[in-house]
Amino acid sequence: MYNIGIEFTARGEMGFYDLRIPPDPGPTQILIRTHYSGITNGTERHALMGDFGYGGGYPGRHGYQHVGVVESVGSQVSAFSEGDIVFFGHYVGHRGWHIVDVGAGDPASYHLSHLCLKLPNDVQHEFCALFGVAGVGMRHVRRIHVAPAQNVWVAGMGPIGQFAAQAARAFGAYVTVTDINQNRLDVAKELGAHRVINVSDPSGSKLLKQGGPYNCIIDACGAASLLADIHKNRFLAHRGVIGALAVRAETTFHWGMLHGLEGSIEVSCHFSLEDLGIILHFLRLGTIRIEPLVTHRVPITEAPRIYETMRDRPDSLLGVIFNWRC
Repeated sequence: MYNIGIEFTARGEMGFYDLRIPPDPGPTQILIRTHYSGITNGTERHALMGDFGYGGGYPGRHGYQHVGVVESVGSQVSAFSEGDIVFFGHYVGHRGWHIVDVGAGDPASYHLSHLCLKLPNDVQHEFCALFGVAGVGMRHVRRIHVAPAQNVWVAGMGPIGQFAAQAARAFGAYVTVTDINQNRLDVAKELGAHRVINVSDPSGSKLLKQGGPYNCIIDACGAASLLADIHKNRFLAHRGVIGALAVRAETTFHWGMLHGLEGSIEVSCHFSLEDLGIILHFLRLGTIRIEPLVTHRVPITEAPRIYETMRDRPDSLLGVIFNWRC
């Protein structure tokens, strides 16, 4: 067990900081001791590298995916007990322990909820360290109202794009996915995407157009040309929705892309307990899967090596889980 946390100390650099010994929880609080934490690839790399003005400077602490054991509970806590295994999803960075107030919370909100979800024993707790990126994808798919028999395109097969594609398929959509990384497309195919297209191939754009137009287009890649490409190739269906999920700087789009089609652009943020509960439901059914996404499972002591890879070769990381128990 570790009383440390991770912070980005300068552009492209990480270090450990001392958390010290945790205090006793207050009456409505619980103490969670971390067993596993998951990297949030896009968010953490933006913060590590200072992209898009992200992170507000250094040092910075980033990440929102922790699985741990409830080590002690306050006198007024009834929903959690010592020994419970929970996922905790607030944006506090990778840490060895957490004090969380569970006295109240709105299950539909991400900022008014404690975001603690009790995990059953019939799921593999280590892989639940990626529930955060799964929750982001799920919330977005719900936000843009993906429905059965819709034609959905997910652009970008990083972790959040992978989960958004699985969520769209779980809700009954026909799902096309695109990327320039064939390994990620192979994973998406294994996880049930109906069509996979490598857009670095000369025929990629033609194949994508043949499969359109799309009721929902989820931008999980942040490509600068994506909105222009959607307009130019008439990828969006009548009353279609573009889900702007990937982090962007200032961007522009052609008004006609939306006006003539009565289309819209929607944005969502983080996830709620409701979203996490739906992820858990589909995970237990086997409809959504996590293990094929995991490329790295390493002790927390190897975090410096992982962040060097994130800085220099980000495409080689997909699902990354830190083990705090060894």
